[in-house]
Amino acid sequence: MLPRQSGESQHSVASTGSVDSANSTNSSDSPVYLKHEDVLPKSHDTSIASDRGSSQNIHSTRTNDSMDNHSIGSITRIFTTGDNNEYIYIGRQKFLRADLYEAFGGTLQPGLAPPSTHRFANPAPLGLSAFALTTFVLSVCNARAQGITTPNIVVGLAVFYGGLVQLLAGMWEISLENTFGGTALASYGGFWMSFGAIYIPWFGILDAYAGREDELGSALGFYLLGWCIFTWGLSLCTMKSTVMFFALFFLLGLTFLLLAISEFQGGAVNVKRAAGGLGVVVACVAWYNAFAGLSNKQNSYVVAHSIPLPINERVWV
Repeated sequence: MLPRQSGESQHSVASTGSVDSANSTNSSDSPVYLKHEDVLPKSHDTSIASDRGSSQNIHSTRTNDSMDNHSIGSITRIFTTGDNNEYIYIGRQKFLRADLYEAFGGTLQPGLAPPSTHRFANPAPLGLSAFALTTFVLSVCNARAQGITTPNIVVGLAVFYGGLVQLLAGMWEISLENTFGGTALASYGGFWMSFGAIYIPWFGILDAYAGREDELGSALGFYLLGWCIFTWGLSLCTMKSTVMFFALFFLLGLTFLLLAISEFQGGAVNVKRAAGGLGVVVACVAWYNAFAGLSNKQNSYVVAHSIPLPINERVWV
């Protein structure tokens, strides 16, 4: 991703593409996103020449047969070397670990990744803000705050801000090589536009179920249940990130589940109000992550500090 100013205790230095890109003929290769489970254990370092001194060229170590096996192998092979594993090889490129962006909700980056080669601003705060405001308005309606029972006020937000703007932010995330951020923002942008279409008479969705309210409730229940499954699938990809990053998707999935249960039970008021209250919490968490992506010591006296989740190399398949 591009260097993004944030309040998280992550390194914000701009990567040069690789530590020794001036001497490496492969520095033009596109960087590959790093996954924690792909990092080889320290035992592999014994077969790799130590990288002490920034002036050392990667080609000088390729005389070693073990190094050849790693560098000429799959472009997605990732391993570490140097003192305290300070260097990370991603395919045929070498990065200083400090230059890689860590998992951070303010960038919707769920794991270590090299900076994007494209020079764009961080679109994550825009997408998160669009999602947060639309979710907040719908949730207070679902919670029946001040006696509100008709949620149609959210249609405009759902179509334009939570929908169109968030979809655009998702496309910009893809341009920045952030697959997770692009998938999440674009998908929820599509969700909000589809939700708004339900309440727009021109689409005829509600009219198609006229006189069949039970069938409408079941249809909406499955609609929301599908989004619950999708959201919890995304939350699995944030389990090595930060507390607020993971909480956003986990609580959102729970909100979808409560809304689905409410529809399956014929619009159970208490369940829907509980979903509304939880949705307000989700909106606040989304706003927090957006603020984390905007605030820094240069523009604010108040910055967001994230709490990283504990991680290890264990993977269940």
